[in-house]
Amino acid sequence: MSADKYIHTDVENKIYSYWEKNKLFEPKENTSKFSIVIPPPNVTGSLHMGHALNNSIQDLLVRFHRMNNFETLWQPGTDHAGIATQALVERKLEKDGIKKNDLGRDKFIEKVWEWKKEYGDIIINQLKKLGCSCDWSRNAFTMDENLSKSVLKVFVDLYKKNLIFKSKKLVNWDTVLKTAISDLEVDQREVNSKLYHIRYPVENSEDFITIATTRPETMLGDTAIAVNPSDERYKKVVGKFVTIPLVGRKIKIIEDEYADPEQGTGAVKITPAHDFNDYEVGERNNLEIINVFTEDGKINENAPKEFIGLDRFEARKQLLKKLKENNFFVEEENIKNKVPYGDRSNSIIEPYLTEQWFADAKKIIN
Repeated sequence: MSADKYIHTDVENKIYSYWEKNKLFEPKENTSKFSIVIPPPNVTGSLHMGHALNNSIQDLLVRFHRMNNFETLWQPGTDHAGIATQALVERKLEKDGIKKNDLGRDKFIEKVWEWKKEYGDIIINQLKKLGCSCDWSRNAFTMDENLSKSVLKVFVDLYKKNLIFKSKKLVNWDTVLKTAISDLEVDQREVNSKLYHIRYPVENSEDFITIATTRPETMLGDTAIAVNPSDERYKKVVGKFVTIPLVGRKIKIIEDEYADPEQGTGAVKITPAHDFNDYEVGERNNLEIINVFTEDGKINENAPKEFIGLDRFEARKQLLKKLKENNFFVEEENIKNKVPYGDRSNSIIEPYLTEQWFADAKKIIN
């Protein structure tokens, strides 16, 4: 239809204003009842095609039941989207030359609420433009006081039923946002990388065992070298100790199926605090777990003094330089591999040992 015949901004605004003014979306009391709680969109952004699809389906169901005299409620609301909101507010502050840490926690939270007041209604107005027939008099926000109390109550109830538990485990850690993120928020990107071959001297001998790694900085937290039980090349050294180059700590050569004789040298450095597979190897073999990173991706006090405080990638450079100087470095290969990036911070994600709350999925499903 041509624009001169139908001007949607005039026509649709009048229609929707009439619906709202006459409270046509509020439930009308009846014995038959129907309700939908909107999957809350984030206050941080704007609608996309996924929102358009699922909200159109909800609207169709809601209108169908309303027209069939059901007491019908479509409960609207928005989600605070903590990580995403924090990232956007930090970006806005940086443009003004302000750093989050300079403000302090309370002042930063004030800025977050200011941002929410300024931008939080964008997505609500877009839902209205779609024609969504929500009862806007009940519009809610996940950080509203009554909802926060409900979340606490449910959280405590789940804990008492042993459906959630607190544990120190490896998580996807964003060193920029300083928070754990879900697998869904990790972007696995294929990149050009280096595979570094490093020699670990075997105790009381002239022999070395060579490992290959893309992350030499994690060797500061190694607690074992693993070889496959079927790999005949290493039978004579299983059970012996090696010394971690530049660190000086002794670790044992163990057998574990995780080590693949066809990959690299067949011998794998095991760093349970900084690799998900290594963590499982560590649990199977009761290995010590040594975290060598701070939450912002720097080397902590569990490493030799010369590396403490260095950024993880600067530590990598310094390690490689010293490994070469001390004849522990063998070679490097150019490879392509997948590296995890945070989808919001665009920084490389680290497996990081930290205390978190977890849900017992098996119990919940059963």
